[in-house]
Amino acid sequence: QVQLVESGGGSVQPGGSLRLSCVHSGNPASEYCMGWVRRVPGKEHEGVAVISTTGAVRSYSASVKERFTISRDNANNTLYLQMDSLKPEDTAMYYCVADRAPCIPRVSVVGNYNHWGQGTQVTVSS
Repeated sequence: QVQLVESGGGSVQPGGSLRLSCVHSGNPASEYCMGWVRRVPGKEHEGVAVISTTGAVRSYSASVKERFTISRDNANNTLYLQMDSLKPEDTAMYYCVADRAPCIPRVSVVGNYNHWGQGTQVTVSS
């Protein structure tokens, strides 16, 4: 049974930074593509970033490219999302997601991944 637990959310001013973490337990994280999806109440969820099992392939949505960086530490079964230059429109609940290989490390499909965490809230406001 895969369990994903996020942390690192919070409130920050525009232009600030946050780093989200997600600990993957159960089967080894190295067997899974992993990513981040965000959701705002009343709107469709948005795939933000995804990373392949080895970390060799990374994909970002256009809205966060050049500002967010996804990475993973398979030795510690942990996924990260470094968020810089945050904007008010980045405010959302952020979910860690995972899909067992063979998997597609493309941000357009990350919202269909099978395993989801409980989410961590990110609020960007002055």
